[in-house]
Amino acid sequence: MRHDEHYIFPRSHFVMSSILCQWKFDEGEGDFAIERISGERIAIEYVFNRARFKPSSSPIWKKGISGTALLFDGYSTFLRGPKARLSLGSSFTVEAWVAPRALEHGFGGKLSAIVNQYDPSANAGFILGIGRHGHWALRFGDGCRFLELWDGDHPLPREQWSHVAARVDADAGRAGLYFNGLCISEIGIPADFQFMPADADMLIGRTADNEQLLGIFNMNMFNGLMDMVAIHGEALPAEEIRQNFRNVLQDYGGSIPLIEASDIRLDPALYEGDPYRPRFHAIVPGHWMNEPHAPFYFNGKYHLFCQHNPFGPFFYELRWGHWVSDDLVNWRFLGEAITQDARIAPDGVWSGSASYDENGVPVLFFTAANKARCPDQAIAMARPENADDPLLERWIKHPNLLLEQDPALGLSADFRDPFVWHDTESALWYMLVGSSRGGEIGCAQIYASDNLADWRHLGDFYRYDDKKYPYIGPIWELPVFLPIGHYPNAEQRYIFLISPVGKGADVEIFYWLGRFDKERHQFVADFDEPRLIDFGDFHFTGPSGMIDPRTGRLLLFTIAQGERSPQDEHDAGWAHNAGLPVVLSLDEAGGLLVDPIEELSSLRAGQLIGMRDQNWAAVNQSLAMVSSRMLEIIVEIEPLNSKAFGLKVGVSRDGNEQTLIGYDTEKSRIWVDRTRTCRSRDYGINGGPLDLKGDNLKLHVFIDHSMLEIYANSRQSITTRIYSEADDACGVEIWCDGDVKIKNIEIWKVKAIDV
Repeated sequence: MRHDEHYIFPRSHFVMSSILCQWKFDEGEGDFAIERISGERIAIEYVFNRARFKPSSSPIWKKGISGTALLFDGYSTFLRGPKARLSLGSSFTVEAWVAPRALEHGFGGKLSAIVNQYDPSANAGFILGIGRHGHWALRFGDGCRFLELWDGDHPLPREQWSHVAARVDADAGRAGLYFNGLCISEIGIPADFQFMPADADMLIGRTADNEQLLGIFNMNMFNGLMDMVAIHGEALPAEEIRQNFRNVLQDYGGSIPLIEASDIRLDPALYEGDPYRPRFHAIVPGHWMNEPHAPFYFNGKYHLFCQHNPFGPFFYELRWGHWVSDDLVNWRFLGEAITQDARIAPDGVWSGSASYDENGVPVLFFTAANKARCPDQAIAMARPENADDPLLERWIKHPNLLLEQDPALGLSADFRDPFVWHDTESALWYMLVGSSRGGEIGCAQIYASDNLADWRHLGDFYRYDDKKYPYIGPIWELPVFLPIGHYPNAEQRYIFLISPVGKGADVEIFYWLGRFDKERHQFVADFDEPRLIDFGDFHFTGPSGMIDPRTGRLLLFTIAQGERSPQDEHDAGWAHNAGLPVVLSLDEAGGLLVDPIEELSSLRAGQLIGMRDQNWAAVNQSLAMVSSRMLEIIVEIEPLNSKAFGLKVGVSRDGNEQTLIGYDTEKSRIWVDRTRTCRSRDYGINGGPLDLKGDNLKLHVFIDHSMLEIYANSRQSITTRIYSEADDACGVEIWCDGDVKIKNIEIWKVKAIDV
C-alpha cells in the first residue's frame, strides 16, 4: 500500500498546513515508523530487534486511539529522527496521545520524554515529558535558560488514553499545556526570551540527556502506548487544539475509549523461546521482580504480592505486583496493587506482609520510601477498596503512615519489611520490622497494636551474640515469625526467619526455632547458631510465609535470584522469579523439614520413567531417552560401595555440559557442582552438611529451564540456576564412584502453569 494511502491522517484530525512532523504509528508491524510529512522511514530502537536469548521480534504494536499505536517498553524502545527534519520558529505546538503503562517516581530529576529536540548543555530546544507520579511538563530554552511549565495538578492517569499538547506563542508571550482539549496551565514568556531550537536529533520516547543505570539501562524513557504525535510550526489556537482532541473521539461517541489490559500490560508471550525463563514458577509477565511477600487466603483464593518494576529488568521503580491463585500452583498476575504516590510513598513501595483486621478482611502492610525524609523508610498500610471483589484488585492506602522510626532507639536508617500477625490470646496485633542497631548489628524491632492504626514499641525481638555470628549481617530484612509444631509439653513452638544484608552478610534465609515470651515480647531461641534451609548460595532468599487456613500448613515463599550480569538481564528483558512454595514442618525429634507443596503434582504431564530396585547402569539406559527442560524427578539411591554418587541434570549429548547433584557419604555432605554447567563459565560448587541418619539418599528435584530446586530427604534444599549453552543440555543420568542401587526413580514431564 502506498504511503499516501496508508499513513495520512483524516483531515478532520489535524489542520495539515502547520504540521512539520507527524507520526501516526499506523504501521501496525515492523521495526520502523513513517514520518508522515516527509514519508521517511524512522527506525524503532528495541531490545528484541536483535535478541540474544530468544528469537528476534519486532517492536510491539497495539490498538491505538486511531488505528494502531506503538507500545514503548520503558527502557529500550525509542525513535531517533534526523535533526535537519525539524525547523522550529519561536512559536510552535507539540501534541500526542499517550497512555502510560506505569507512573515513575523519577530518575535524576529529569523528564521522561514523550518527544524532544533538546540540548540541555546549550539551554536550547524543547522537551515534552513525564516526571514523578504522572505529572508532566514542557521545557524550552532560548540559549541562555530554560522555561518550565507543569501540568497544574493534572497528572496523567495510568493505563488510560490522554491527549497532551504544549503550545508556545511568542507573539502573545504565553505558553500553555492542554490536557484532553482544555488549557490546564499557562505561564508568561519574558520579553527578552526567544526560543532557540536545539542542534540535536529529535527523540520520541527517550530523553536526550537521559541518565543511565549501571552504565547499561537507559532511564527517563517513556513506558506505555503512544499515538498520533505531531509538531506544528505555529501556536495552534486553543480551539483548534480542543477540536483536534474531539475529532479523534468521533468514532467513540465523544468519550475516551477504555484500553484492554492485553493492549498495554506486559505480555509473557513475548519471551517465548527463551531457554532460561521458567514456565511453572510464579513470575511477573516481564521486566524485573524481587521477593514475593504478603501471602494470604481469602474467599477461596490465595493472594501473593512481589516487588515489581514495570519499567525494565533492573532494580528501581519498586511497587507491588499482585498474583492470585486457586491452588498455590497456577498464579495469575493481576497487575499493580500498590504504587507510589506523592504523600505516603513517593519513592517506592517496598516489601511487607498481610494480616486480617477485626472483621477478617485482609490488610496489607508495606514499607513506604520517601527520600525527602530521614530516615527514608516508614511503615504504611492498605486495605481493599472492595472486600467483595473476588480478586481484590484495587487497594487504598491508609491516609497516614503507621510507623516512623524513633531516633531515640538508636537504629540505622534501615527500617523496613513489616511482618504482622494477630494473637488471639491477647487480642493484639504484633509487628516485626527489620532494622539495624547503629548500622552494625542486624535486628528486628517488635511493636503491638489493638486497632492496627496505633502502634507502640516493645523493644528488640531477639538478642544474640553478633560477634559470634557476624555473617548474619549488620541489617536484617524480611523477618518472618510463624508457629511450627509444639514442644513435648504442648507449648507452641515457633520459627523465626531473617534475610541479612549489608557488609559481611551472607545473604541467605537463616532461621531459629524457639519460644515467644509474651511477657517480655521477645523470641527465645532453642539454639544460638542460625541455620540455613537452603545451600544454594543467594538463590533462595527473600522469605515470606503464612499458615494456610485451609490445611494448617506453614507455607514459605521465596525469591529465586538469577545469576546473570546486568547486561544479560537487559538483553533478556526479565530478571528473577519466585521459588516453588514449600512446606516447613518438624520431625519427631523437633528438627526442621522442608518439602515442596504436594499441589505441584497437578502439573505432571506424563510419566517418562518409573523403575524400582534396578542397577544404576540399567536405569541410565532408560534415562538416555529423557530430554526436557521441564521435569520433576523423584529418586532414592542406596549407596552400596560408593563414597560419592548422585544425579546429573542438564546433560548435553556430548557430555561437555552437565550439572552434578552429589552426596559424599564420608563427609555427610550434599552439593551441586556447576563447574561444567556451561562451556563459558565455571559457576562453582555449593553445598552443606546433611546427615542421612542411616537412610538412603532421597532426592526430589524440579527443573524448569534455568531453575534447579533439590529437596534432599525432606531435610535440606538447594536452589540454584542452570545456564546451559548447548541446546541439547536437557539430559539426566545417575552417577557414582562405585556401585549404587536405584531403589526408586520416577520422572515426569511438567507442564507450564496457567497465567
